[in-house]
Amino acid sequence: MQLELRRIEDDGLITRLEADQVEEIPQPGRWLNLAEGSYLLLQRRHRYRLRNGRYELSSVALQVRAQQQPADARWWNGRWVIGDPSCRFNARSPLLRCAVLPEGPCDRCSHFRSEAPFPA
Repeated sequence: MQLELRRIEDDGLITRLEADQVEEIPQPGRWLNLAEGSYLLLQRRHRYRLRNGRYELSSVALQVRAQQQPADARWWNGRWVIGDPSCRFNARSPLLRCAVLPEGPCDRCSHFRSEAPFPA
């Protein structure tokens, strides 16, 4: 299956890739590090074709933004987040660190408030 990397700003084609299985297609919120650069995946668009009276998945367009993965990005609860996800002000997002100090870093923020761990 064909994957297309496209800029989210103008839908311009960056490169084409091949994926053997649908499970190999990355989900939004992940960073892709390729020879062309580092990208944050924002959207997936599936493209289908009609074959023998049935629609089948023919390609996937990955809408990306050129962005280097931040040094304080970490894998948390099955997704990437920027900063310290234990802080109550953290956005728990790969796009935004927090509402108080979006440019970071968390360790120098005077508003850092660690949430108590949730009971199991």
